[in-house]
Amino acid sequence: MITLVSIELYKIFRKWRTYISFITLAVLSIIIQLVMYFQGQNFLDTVTRGLQQNFVISGNFLNGYLIAYFILNMITIHIPFLITLVAGDLLAGEATGGTYRLILSRPVSRLKFILSKFIAGIIYTNLLILFLALVSLGLGILIFGTGELIVLRDIIIIFPTNDILWRFFIAYGFAALSMSVVTTLAFLFSSFVENAIGPIVATMAVIIVFLIISSIDLDFFNQIKPFMFTYYMLSWMDIFDDPINLTSIIQSGIILLGHIIIFLTITILSFERKDILS
Repeated sequence: MITLVSIELYKIFRKWRTYISFITLAVLSIIIQLVMYFQGQNFLDTVTRGLQQNFVISGNFLNGYLIAYFILNMITIHIPFLITLVAGDLLAGEATGGTYRLILSRPVSRLKFILSKFIAGIIYTNLLILFLALVSLGLGILIFGTGELIVLRDIIIIFPTNDILWRFFIAYGFAALSMSVVTTLAFLFSSFVENAIGPIVATMAVIIVFLIISSIDLDFFNQIKPFMFTYYMLSWMDIFDDPINLTSIIQSGIILLGHIIIFLTITILSFERKDILS
C-alpha cells in the first residue's frame, strides 16, 4: 500500500496544476501581509475605536497571529476550488488517459487502487493546509512578531500571547479535516466520469449552493443547514471563542469525518461495480 501511495503522490506532484494551489496561497498570503504591513494599523484603529474611548490599549496587536487569523478567515472559503483541481483528476484522469485497464491488470485489487489514490489526495490536502500555515502564521510571525490576538466575535476578545498558538494548531487541523471532505467529494464525482472538468464543476457547484442556502435566514433553510457539510466547515472559528464550546467542536468534527466515510464508501462501492472499458 505504501508503494501504491508513493506512486500516486508522484503522479500528483509531476503535474503542473498541483502547484497552482501552492502558488495561489503564497501569492494571496504575501499580498495580504503587504497590505497589512502598510495599512494594518488603520484596520486595528477601526476595530478598537470603541475600546480606545474607554481603555488605554498598549501592546503589539498588529502581529503574526492577527495576520494568520485574518488570512485563515478569508482563504478557507476559497481553498476548496484549489483542492478540486487535483482531487477531481485523481480517478477521472486515469479514465481520460485510458490507463484504467492497464493499471487494474496488475495484481492490485480495486480496493487498494481506490484507497491509495484517496490517501494520496488526503496527503496533498494536508500538505496544502500545512503550507498555508507556513506562509501565513510562520511568515507572519517573522515579519510582524508576536503579541496579543484580537478576535471579533459577538464581542471583541483579546487573547494573551501564551494562549494563542495551541488554538492555531487545532484550527489548522480542523481546516484540514474540512478540506478533506471537499477532497473526498471531488474524488467521489471523479469516479463517475471520464473528464476532470466534471468533478471540479460539480464539487464547486455543491459547495456554492450549500453556502448560498446557509446565508439565507429562513425557517425552511435553517432546518436543513445541519445536514450540509459546509455548515460545519467554519467551526474552526469556535476555537477562538472564550470559553470554548468543546462539545460543539467535537460534534462538528465527527460529522465532517462521517461525511468523509460516507463519500469514500459510495466511491468504493461504485468503483467495484464499474465496467472498465478503457
